[in-house]
Amino acid sequence: MKASLARPAKPERAGAAVRAEALKNGAFWNRLGTAFLPFADVATKELPLSRLLRLSLFQVSVGMAAVLLTGTLNRVMIVELGMSASVVAAMVSLPLLFAPLRALVGFKSDHHTSLLGWKRVPYIWFGTMLQFGGFAILPFALLVMSGGGQGSPVYGQIAAALGFLLIGAGMHTTQTAGLALATDLATEENRPRVVALLYVMLLLGMMISALVIGQLLTHFSATRLVQIVSSVAIMTVILNVIALWKQEARNRGAMTPREARPSFRETWAQFIAQPKTFRLLVAVGLGSAAFSMQDVLLEPYGGQILGLSVGATTSLTALWAMGMLAGFGLAARALGRGGEPNRLAGFGATAGIGAFLCVLFAGPIGSAPLLAVGAIIIGFGGGLFSVGTLTAAMGISDEGRTGLALGAWGAVQASCGGLAIAIGAFARDLISAAAVAHDLGTTLAVPTTGYAFVYCVEIVLLLATLVALGPLVRVRERKPAPRFGLTEFPI
Repeated sequence: MKASLARPAKPERAGAAVRAEALKNGAFWNRLGTAFLPFADVATKELPLSRLLRLSLFQVSVGMAAVLLTGTLNRVMIVELGMSASVVAAMVSLPLLFAPLRALVGFKSDHHTSLLGWKRVPYIWFGTMLQFGGFAILPFALLVMSGGGQGSPVYGQIAAALGFLLIGAGMHTTQTAGLALATDLATEENRPRVVALLYVMLLLGMMISALVIGQLLTHFSATRLVQIVSSVAIMTVILNVIALWKQEARNRGAMTPREARPSFRETWAQFIAQPKTFRLLVAVGLGSAAFSMQDVLLEPYGGQILGLSVGATTSLTALWAMGMLAGFGLAARALGRGGEPNRLAGFGATAGIGAFLCVLFAGPIGSAPLLAVGAIIIGFGGGLFSVGTLTAAMGISDEGRTGLALGAWGAVQASCGGLAIAIGAFARDLISAAAVAHDLGTTLAVPTTGYAFVYCVEIVLLLATLVALGPLVRVRERKPAPRFGLTEFPI
């Protein structure tokens, strides 16, 4: 009798155990999702993750262009084509001439009047066309510069400079309008996290592009390089069209002129007059110059001093991007725990000093692994510095001026970085020529001297950056830092 009464209770206990196990497994997978997919909770009903990832493809195209311009082409023109590093640096710096206009592009796209009812799409599309036009010119310019075409190589250099300028204008226009479109589509609470996802996609695009291009150029030839440049031009259009497809709804309000608004000059004057704004922008400029001065020298340094192949030096860009992604994740995790953004930027500058010391000593001792470690730490320090200063810029902006603050941060960062690239290359040429001519003494009569001078200048600039950040770190911000969506990034 007791046995017959106990039998019906077994299925109930088994069902309860199954339900408990299911709940336990569900909680486990939920925790796993937020731990290893840090942007899994950024999606909303209005902006699902699939649509957001599709929109982020424009950042992948920008990453491809950045790797090709500052990574592969500058090394090929300096080492394989034998061009002066100063001329190449001037070409690579041309895209950054458009950088100061990023804030203006964002401001104009906010108030754009379109017959089709779009604000952001026209800017992204014309930016895409500028990128495609620049990449379409480069293959012919490279053929002329390499002696495979008709005419003087000078014509090829002029065409290459025009191509670099068009690509730069397209990259800055596309990126500025694309980030603005992403913030339009996202809710106010999720906007910082959406912007963070887009920057992570930029880094992933750079890493993947660097690895693929490096693998394709293992056995270098001018024809293969032309094929790669042409493929990047086509991929840019394809990726950006997919990214834009049905993203921005047509708005009738954008078809008619809006009421008068404050001019860009008035808005900028009010923004720059805020306390601590100028000091922060000075720190951003110094730090950006320090991390960017070696952009066109790192790969030639590996090829000329350490004898690395084109594929091996292109892989340095992938290592740099990996380090920056790690720095980005660590910074976001620290900010999510209440970290002070200016202090975080200072940690990034300190890491950069150690990175440049690694690169500096890699040449004299002939250590390619030490150069690789230096490239990783450069990216890591740059990631910490970028996220810290970007968060600080968002923190000092008034209500409704976050876009202007982001534009100012991007404009100062890109402009100072471009100027530093040109100065670094010119300094390398002058110092190396003087050293080889024994003007600096017998001890320094080696090609490494010019590179070493640039890396020492970068270390000094990072020390100046720490001085500029010091007073900002001592003032604790009451305003909480925006979350960047990587607080659970697995470090």
